Amino acid sequence: MLESIKAKVDAVLIQAVIAAALSFAHLHDLAAAAGQTGWKAWAYPVSVDLLMVAAWRRLRSGTAKASGWCWFLIALAASLGANVATAGLLDLDSPPAWLRILVAGWPALAFLGGTLLAHTPAPVVEEPSPEPDPAPIEDPVAPEPEPQPEVQPEPEPPAKALAPAPEPEIIPALPPAAPAPAVPVALVEHARKIAAEHRARTGFVIDTDTLRTRLGVPAPMAAAIAAQLT
Repeated sequence: MLESIKAKVDAVLIQAVIAAALSFAHLHDLAAAAGQTGWKAWAYPVSVDLLMVAAWRRLRSGTAKASGWCWFLIALAASLGANVATAGLLDLDSPPAWLRILVAGWPALAFLGGTLLAHTPAPVVEEPSPEPDPAPIEDPVAPEPEPQPEVQPEPEPPAKALAPAPEPEIIPALPPAAPAPAVPVALVEHARKIAAEHRARTGFVIDTDTLRTRLGVPAPMAAAIAAQLT
């Protein structure tokens, strides 16, 4: 495979050398026929080929393609015109005046094209700025609770004027109780018998009123007797 590629490249190079040599010779012959003798006739083909190479490099660079195509076509027309002119279409022994004018004006045109192609600044391609490193992913932290606004206590309504407290009712003091009357022992014994007989008959303890009736004594004395019976 490498041998086939090498053979193909060699064939292309040989073809290019042959085409360049023929084009170079045609340009030399045309310049000599137009009155450019000596070293000047040899400088014309060099000028045309160099302009074509400079234009081709500008096209390959990818910048200012319009200028590159313009000067490439001019150099191609000069080379192709020389090849066609030397094929017998023009009488090189007595060339026309316009051919002499074109050949004499070519150096200035080639100098202008070469200068523009060599010194036209190519547009600056801005390099993309490096992307910043992604920020490290932090563990999610629970957001702190927002402080609640303090609730101001509503002012208490002014206390209503309290009505004056009623004066305490003055309860008249009771007169001291009269001392219990003295009860004779014999009366107490008699009362015991009546109380026992009443309980045996009714099954209940005799009350003070019944005892007072049975004895026929006043109520204070009956109460004093009943207290001694319990």
